[in-house]
Amino acid sequence: MDYLDLGPFSRASGTIYLPGSKSISNRVLLLAALAEGETTITNLLDSDDTRVMHDALETLGVKLKREGETCVVQGTRGAFQARRADLFLGNAGTAVRPLTAALAVNGGDYRIFGVPRMHERPIGDLVDGLRQIGASIDYEENEGYPPLRIRPAQVSVDGPIRVRGDVSSQFLTALLMTLPLVRAKDGVSVVEVDGELISKPYIDITIKLMERFGVKVERPGTHRFEVPAGVRYQSPGEIMVEGDASSASYFLAAGALGGGPLRVVGVGRTSIQGDIGFADALGRMGANVTMSDDWIEVRGIGNDHGKLNPVDMDFNLIPDAAMTIAVAALFADGATTLRNIASWRVKETDRIAAMAKELRKVGADVQEGEDYLIVRPPARLTPNAAIDTYDDHRMAMCFSLVSLGGVPVRINDPKCVGKTFPDYFERFLTLAQP
Repeated sequence: MDYLDLGPFSRASGTIYLPGSKSISNRVLLLAALAEGETTITNLLDSDDTRVMHDALETLGVKLKREGETCVVQGTRGAFQARRADLFLGNAGTAVRPLTAALAVNGGDYRIFGVPRMHERPIGDLVDGLRQIGASIDYEENEGYPPLRIRPAQVSVDGPIRVRGDVSSQFLTALLMTLPLVRAKDGVSVVEVDGELISKPYIDITIKLMERFGVKVERPGTHRFEVPAGVRYQSPGEIMVEGDASSASYFLAAGALGGGPLRVVGVGRTSIQGDIGFADALGRMGANVTMSDDWIEVRGIGNDHGKLNPVDMDFNLIPDAAMTIAVAALFADGATTLRNIASWRVKETDRIAAMAKELRKVGADVQEGEDYLIVRPPARLTPNAAIDTYDDHRMAMCFSLVSLGGVPVRINDPKCVGKTFPDYFERFLTLAQP
C-alpha cells in the first residue's frame, strides 16, 4: 500500500492492549542470549526491529524458539558460538549499538551494516569507547558511521572509560550491557559520561533489566557508572516485556482529541519506561488523565473551550513520545514549544526538519531550531494533506491524529510502522469514529 487515507473523524474511544516495548524487547533478547540458562520472554514485540535482532542472534549461534509473542532463548554464557558473520540490522538502533559492543569483545570477525539511513546515524562515540578497552573496529565507509568491521582483539579494562552522552543514550547502554563480559583489574569497570546525558530514562531501563539478569550497576554520581567485571548474566527464568509506552502516546492523545474514554493497557504507574512521562505532559496540556499500575485512560479535555493548553517544555527525557506532543499542538489554543530535542536530528530521519515540513502542510506556522520546535496551530486544519513519512514509523503514527480534527489526511508509505507496530492503523481504526 503506497498510502492510506484516514478520516475525517471526530471521536475516539475504546480499549487498546499495547504491543511489547521495542526498547525492552531488544535489550531482553540480547541479555537472554548472553546469560547462563534458559529464558522465556513473554509479550515480546514482533516488529522489523526485533526481527533483525532475533535473526542476528540466530546467525551468531544462539538457539531461539519463538511462538507468537513468546520466545525461549538458550543462553550462551557470555560468548557467541559464531566467530564470523555478516549481520544486516536494518535501521534498528536498539540492535546495532548493543550488538556492536557485544561483538567487539567476543573475539570474532564480524561485519555490521544496515539500510542507507543507518549508515547516516552516528556510532563514533560508542566505537571510541570500545577502542579504549582494546576493541578492533574499523569504519568501512565514512568515519564515525556504519557499516563496521569488527576483528578479534584482546580486551580489558585498565581505567575509566569515557563516552559522550549528548548524542544518543544507546552508546552508554551498549557499554553498560557489555562490560560485565570484560575483565577489569579491580573487578569493576567504570564508565564516565562527558557532557550532558540525554534520554536518561532509557539508561534506567538498561540498568533495571541488567539487574533482572543478576548484574547490579552502581551510580555513585550522575555521570559515573560502576559495573561488575568478568561476571556472568544469570537468566531470571521468565520475564515479561511491558507494553510500549512510546506507542501508548498516540492512543492517549487520541483519547484527548477524540473525547474518549480511551484506555491503554500494558503500562501505568509501575512502568520502567521514561515515556510514561507523556501522560504527565498531556495532562499539562489539559487532558483528563487517569492512571493505574498497568493502564492509563484519557477522557477528553478538561476545560471550557475544548482546546488543549499550549506548553513550553523540555522534552530531553522523552524524545520519542514528544513527537506526539508536536502533532497534538495543532489542537492547542496557542504556540507550543518543544525544547532540548536535538536527538531528533539523528533518528530514523531528521525528525525536526521532517516534523516542521509536514506540520506546515496541515496549516501550522512552525519555527525550527537546532534543538527546538515551536508550533503555532492554524485557525483551521488544511484538509487532504498528503503526509510524507520518511521511512519513519513515528512520523506515520503521529500524523494519524490529524484525522481527529474533522479533516481527511493521507499517510504516505503507511507500512513503515512495521518497524515497531505493524498493525497500528488497524488498531487506530477500531477506535476512531466519524
